[in-house]
Amino acid sequence: MEYSKQDRLLELFFRGLRGEALSAQKLAEEYGVSKRSVSRDLSDLKAFCADHRELVGHTELEYDYQEKAYRLSMDEVLTNQELFVLVKMLMDTRALDREEAFALVEKLKRLTTRRDRPILDKLLDKELARYHEVKHDCDSLQDTLWKLADVISRRQEVTIHYYRSDRTYNERRVQPLSLMFSEYYFYLIAYRDGDETRRPTYYRVDRIKQIIEHRTTFTLRPEEQFDEGLLRERSQFMFPGELRTIRFEYTGPSVQAVLDRLPASRILRQEKGKYLLEAEVYGDGIKMWLYSQGPWVRVVSPASYVEEVRRDLEGMLRQYSENET
Repeated sequence: MEYSKQDRLLELFFRGLRGEALSAQKLAEEYGVSKRSVSRDLSDLKAFCADHRELVGHTELEYDYQEKAYRLSMDEVLTNQELFVLVKMLMDTRALDREEAFALVEKLKRLTTRRDRPILDKLLDKELARYHEVKHDCDSLQDTLWKLADVISRRQEVTIHYYRSDRTYNERRVQPLSLMFSEYYFYLIAYRDGDETRRPTYYRVDRIKQIIEHRTTFTLRPEEQFDEGLLRERSQFMFPGELRTIRFEYTGPSVQAVLDRLPASRILRQEKGKYLLEAEVYGDGIKMWLYSQGPWVRVVSPASYVEEVRRDLEGMLRQYSENET
């Protein structure tokens, strides 16, 4: 096939975008032209990138002395390091089913450079081979999320058909507010239609089987606006409930791990390896974390919450006592 100079330039540009190393000698043999002709093409391509920075961004044709070839360097292209971090995070969430997760990884890989791709593939092989997704009721998590994102942006009321945690099938008309991710699952945050308390409710997106859009749209008063950041700081395991402030003592090995887990917390006092912390929390999800800390944690206020925790712990002990008899 005979290439014109224009065709050659376009092809070289797109080959560079794919991360190929552009060797003047090898390209000359491939296109059946002189090495000088290819060198001029590469010079033209380098000049184009320099003269059109507003169009191509920080894209440069750089010479790699080790490979003795040119590579297209772009800020917008993912590096192998960046891709590795993204894929590791994706694998650990286990949120997407296997087919969707693998397809997304392959698309991400095409956006990065090729230089270290064999090493990257080797690092990811074990992750992909041992990927275990959480089970979904919806046909496609990505499609369901996108549909919900669309109705949220248009403030459109919907009826969702979904499975509750006890596996009963239910339907609910809601005003969708936001989408959040926590502990392997995506959640729809919404107001129930007709609920005068205007307390947000949470629905696991992977349990939603059907979404019916209504023509009705809704508006939110200033006090009804939803703040995802505040909820993320104060909610554990996406358990709904009221906002309250608790205080607890911590004697474990890493108080920083506590502050990381509970962003809306602060140290009030420290003495001899014991920390007194205060945290603002939504709902009862905080209990799951408190109980997971065993003897490292003791709740000290408010008194009503201390009593609530005591009843829970006494109930746990009774279960073990009953099993022994």
